[in-house]
Amino acid sequence: MLELKNISYVVDDNGTQKVILDDVSFVAQDNELVVITGQNGSGKSTLAKIVMGIIKPTSGKVIYNGKDITNYSIDKRAKLGIAYAFQSPVIFKGITVKKMLEIASGGKLNINDACTALSQVGLCARDYIDRELNSKLSGGELKRIELAMIVARNAKLNICDEPEAGIDLWSFDALVNLFKARKSSYVIISHQSKIIEIADKMVLLKAGKLEKVGTKEEVMPLIAEEKCARLKV
Repeated sequence: MLELKNISYVVDDNGTQKVILDDVSFVAQDNELVVITGQNGSGKSTLAKIVMGIIKPTSGKVIYNGKDITNYSIDKRAKLGIAYAFQSPVIFKGITVKKMLEIASGGKLNINDACTALSQVGLCARDYIDRELNSKLSGGELKRIELAMIVARNAKLNICDEPEAGIDLWSFDALVNLFKARKSSYVIISHQSKIIEIADKMVLLKAGKLEKVGTKEEVMPLIAEEKCARLKV
């Protein structure tokens, strides 16, 4: 179980204190799919990076399975079973897709398991297993390979920052099915209606503050109201 307690994050902006997150709290239960949504600049990616330990909150606590991991390094969190998929995947030049999947899994990965991981994100293993991770791959391909690494890793808690970014419509259903068939917890930053539709819980952020935590039936009307208000301006 992941619990965020009163998370705030403040940065210095040319001598002025800029609040990115302000007292955000919510819980992600085991095997739960939580979608974090909100307008651009609302603090979604910052919150995800705080969970993974990429940045440290100014105040508040990150609790995982009852343990305070606020000061844990990225490596230490990874050893606890937390995985992270970036909005823009990192490229590891010269390494094959199969090798990256092996690294993600923590050891040797047989060809069948590698193929299964790739197929779950809409990639044909025959076409990708021996390819190198380089600029010849599109952004969407790199994104799906990164998600395949999460599948191979079999982490207990997966943090995904806009996993739909750059993925074509033909592959999107495979992505949604991957989340539906989950055997672990997911915290996903997304605006996509198909991903929101399968969410167990939604977290709505607005200008760094927690607007609402609840089911999609409870949160979506607030998003609709906000859109209408903007249109009237």
